Amino acid sequence: MLREIRREDPRYNCMVAVESITGNKDEEIIAFGQSAEEARSQAESILKDNYGCEKDRINELMVAAKIEIVSTWCSANNKNFAKD
Repeated sequence: MLREIRREDPRYNCMVAVESITGNKDEEIIAFGQSAEEARSQAESILKDNYGCEKDRINELMVAAKIEIVSTWCSANNKNFAKD
């Protein structure tokens, strides 16, 4: 099912690899926010609260983090999808 992103939905995601913390090479966290800054802040909070990371470690992990806009490809208005 496709749906259009609503105004109050998160607009950005921040993906952070946590392999160096967990040992699992495929593990990452994904945080969402209305802005890139909010998504980054959410990811930093997860690293601090859930993984017990200190500020220096958080900064190190955030250097390699990817912050992206939530794609409009998931929108029902995208012309790449056939409408039923």
